[in-house]
Amino acid sequence: MDKIVIAGGTGFVGQYLSKRFQTLGFQVVVIGRRRGTIQWDDHSSISEALENAAILINLAGKSVNCRYTKKNKAEIFSSRTATTTLLGELIAGCTNPPKLWLNSSTATIYRHAEDRPMTESSGEIGTGFSVDVAKLWEKTFFDFKLEKTRQVALRMAIVLGPDGGVILPFKNLVRAGLGGIQGNGQQYFSWIHIEDLFQIILFLQGRDDIDGIINCAAPNPIMNKTFMSIFRQVMNRKIGLPSPKWLLEIGAALIGTETELLLKSRWVLPERLDNNAYRFKFPTISTALEDILQPG
Repeated sequence: MDKIVIAGGTGFVGQYLSKRFQTLGFQVVVIGRRRGTIQWDDHSSISEALENAAILINLAGKSVNCRYTKKNKAEIFSSRTATTTLLGELIAGCTNPPKLWLNSSTATIYRHAEDRPMTESSGEIGTGFSVDVAKLWEKTFFDFKLEKTRQVALRMAIVLGPDGGVILPFKNLVRAGLGGIQGNGQQYFSWIHIEDLFQIILFLQGRDDIDGIINCAAPNPIMNKTFMSIFRQVMNRKIGLPSPKWLLEIGAALIGTETELLLKSRWVLPERLDNNAYRFKFPTISTALEDILQPG
């Protein structure tokens, strides 16, 4: 039985991956801060878990769905770099380390793009706090040179799934009649169905020739106005009032988040997955939302 280690595995993505791997008969070990997981300060147990593992998936990191205060910024940085550093050091000390180390990154590393899509080969790195976090996160990861462990950074677009993430707040907006465009609606929305994220991990496990950076994004990104329109259609809601930027600024402050999550134009394509013949289960936003949402 192959062993999968999921670090930071108690969140929305980690729980989904754990269940799917267990369904296929994998042994799943979770590193986290909740009871029943290996704790981050228990280095000997982490090392034991890493020995003979088929895959290490590191998802650890404080959510960016918060206000960018000085304290939160520091925690967002440290929660990513410190855990990545620890895992790399412990892997280096293993006799039989994981064959594959997948480390989270984010498609937000690319610049705000309304003119052309960003790929692994031609994408332009952006500027700002979120980009700085992503750059340091990837640098920390790739600074490790591990002879026995293949390393892949997953630049994930916004992950859509039925039991968490961004879907619930969007559903609430649409139900309340506020499911119109955000800002001017022209910003691109790159996304991926959580099942495709799982399938990509299985795909990468079987492809020893792939390492480095992979864009985990569906091949058909859409504009915000299209996303909200299809969301309303699937939920059978005809009315969706728009949310101009000034209103979003007020709302973001009230609920403790940042407007960047809605207003940055993320136009990202999965060039390397396409070139290596990965086939998406949910290539379009219609197929993804119809799978995820219950009408009503």
